Amino acid sequence: MITAARTTSQILVHMGVAFAVMYVVTGSVAFGGLAALLEPVCNVIVMPLHERLWARIAARVAQRQPLPGAAVRL
Repeated sequence: MITAARTTSQILVHMGVAFAVMYVVTGSVAFGGLAALLEPVCNVIVMPLHERLWARIAARVAQRQPLPGAAVRL
């Protein structure tokens, strides 16, 4: 239950910030509302790609780590 409430809260904060920023920049409630709706949709699309990229980076870094006790090259 707490996880669902937290997730809902995060979504509402993202939407609120997107609305507020667009409203301040444009002065338009319509553009603010559009940004509030588009921002979460874009995050749903982009975040899995972001996570996949960082998983690849972490794997490459892990491959380059020297074994414990191995000599370090400078």
